[in-house]
Amino acid sequence: MVNGWLNLDKPTGMSSAQAVTQIKRIFGIKKAGHLGTLDPLASGILPIALGEATKTIPYLSCDLKAYNFTIKWGKQTTTDDLGGDIIRTSDIKPEYNQINCAIKDFIGEITQTPPQFSAVKIKGARAYKLARSGQKVNIKPRQVKIHELKMIFLDTINNIADFSMICGSGVYVRSIARDLGIELNCFGHITQLRRTMVGDFKEDESVTIEQLTKKTQQLTLPSA
Repeated sequence: MVNGWLNLDKPTGMSSAQAVTQIKRIFGIKKAGHLGTLDPLASGILPIALGEATKTIPYLSCDLKAYNFTIKWGKQTTTDDLGGDIIRTSDIKPEYNQINCAIKDFIGEITQTPPQFSAVKIKGARAYKLARSGQKVNIKPRQVKIHELKMIFLDTINNIADFSMICGSGVYVRSIARDLGIELNCFGHITQLRRTMVGDFKEDESVTIEQLTKKTQQLTLPSA
């Protein structure tokens, strides 16, 4: 019986639920669950409870999270990332000082509306399911906290910018890209997203699915 917590480094292209399924298969267990959700587009820290540890999920704090992400300026999409349809465009290329000035409004307690394509529940249904069916999704704004938001690189040729952020629970990075783009009058969407911390779960102490698979195979190899 395997019980405990796994600090997984989830790859891009895989949902949180798919990651849990993979972990169940690797460890040969039936019970596992993840703390928080990480979009398929995103990579990085996804804490997974194994076996009896799933009972502790409601009691574990994940109030502090850290992300690195890239925003592409000039286009707003339906999903606020590169997977959606383009709905608005702009030829404006924001400058370094403009961006640094604008991000000041996104630090501290802010009001944020989650993306239309999100896991937020509306009358029992997930917002992304309603949006996919073509329904108008009305998501209420919520109070969230951004502890730190910094631009770490600006590429004016390709019109992209890299950021690092430390925030509280409930923050949508895609909403940051959308709202920052609107404030700069140039629009924007996420092209890369990596979570580097969830509470006490850190990037430098994480393990990948590939590493787990290899380790498991080594342990089950027959002796010569």
